[in-house]
Amino acid sequence: MKVAIIGTGYVGLVTGTCLAEVGNNVVCIDNDKNKVKNMQRSMLPIYEPQLEEIFKRNIEIGRLKFTESIEDGVYDTSIIFLALPTPSLDNKSTDLSHIFQVAEQLGPLLKKYTVIINKSTVPVGTTEQIRSRIANTTDQEFDVISNPEFLREGFAVSDFMFPDRVVIGTDSRKARSLLVKLYEPFLGRDTPVIYMGEKSAEMTKYAANTFLATKLSFINEIANLCELTGADIDSVRLGMATDARIGNRYLSSGIGYGGGCLPKDARSFKSTSEEHGYNFKILDSAISVNDMQKKKLISDVISYYGNVSGKKIALWGLSFKPDTDDVREAASLDIIRGLIKNGALITAYDPVANVNAEKELGKLKALNFVNDAYEALEGANALIIATEWAEFRRPEFTRMKQLLQEPVIFDGRNLYDVNDMRKLGFYYKSIGRETVIVKV
Repeated sequence: MKVAIIGTGYVGLVTGTCLAEVGNNVVCIDNDKNKVKNMQRSMLPIYEPQLEEIFKRNIEIGRLKFTESIEDGVYDTSIIFLALPTPSLDNKSTDLSHIFQVAEQLGPLLKKYTVIINKSTVPVGTTEQIRSRIANTTDQEFDVISNPEFLREGFAVSDFMFPDRVVIGTDSRKARSLLVKLYEPFLGRDTPVIYMGEKSAEMTKYAANTFLATKLSFINEIANLCELTGADIDSVRLGMATDARIGNRYLSSGIGYGGGCLPKDARSFKSTSEEHGYNFKILDSAISVNDMQKKKLISDVISYYGNVSGKKIALWGLSFKPDTDDVREAASLDIIRGLIKNGALITAYDPVANVNAEKELGKLKALNFVNDAYEALEGANALIIATEWAEFRRPEFTRMKQLLQEPVIFDGRNLYDVNDMRKLGFYYKSIGRETVIVKV
């Protein structure tokens, strides 16, 4: 099948590459000329495990192509995916301008029956608005459906190739039939395909993401209370996670959620509820808790030192989670800004996200990026761990003590065993667990 993908962010590029991998001819469209040229040269614009190999293979075979021209990209295709950015506006509502601009361009380009599949996360009712804009400029038969994505950064390829479920929001039997044919190679024997109305599909995406955000904020609240009461969050989490009604996913305490989905979607869903006159109290609390949690280590460090002015702090991990170079709304950025504001000097390291973090933070005199984890420690007063990259889990602790001015670690991801850190002689402050206090 010939497929067009408009938008080559995480969702669009993974979707297009995986569809090409199973034999479809895919054209990815983006208005960024340099990005398109680089992709045509097999240069992947994002870091995502497993993606590069199939990306390059399908370009070489000729099944995956790139263009900046919508007209060329959608020519002679009956399936068009919209995977466009939907950022937050200043009032926390969703900016739909990218989607609506493309919708208004598509109408005159349709030459036969076409299914336009919205993959972008959008407020309830957006699919209807897309349909209206296209209908104003074409007499061709078409359908617009909501087909939300459930891809996790760091696992996006496996999530697309082996989905938990496929949600298709449309009342059109013709569109359903085409979508099932397209997704058939990815459907296991027990993979559910769930049909519903388009508004329900749009709501499902927000409901799923905001539930996960709420779950993360809840366990962080429990962790904060554990610190005050002397309970241990690791034990509490285990006791909760083994309850089949709760499960163990999205139940790790830390310094808050980030990325391009959960924070934005929570704000957007809150805005939607307000537009409909509904006070979504649980969601308000989840957002508030996360905003507070992302800054927790700032207060922990300042509380320990009293005054951080002139203190050199090493920071490991810049991406919002491991196995991605995405730093959007990462806790690391809040920590860096907060400590620098209080006079600290930061040396930061991340396996893949240094460049993106520097773009986000700009040129700060008190911030230095290095390309080696141990180099970041040289002469530092303390280490902050902000992302749970695998390479941070088994470091050379003896070498760390030699490089640090003081054996002090603030661990925002609970990577190390408290008793081990006591034996090693570190001051060790984590989240929701006993603080190891040693004389330094």
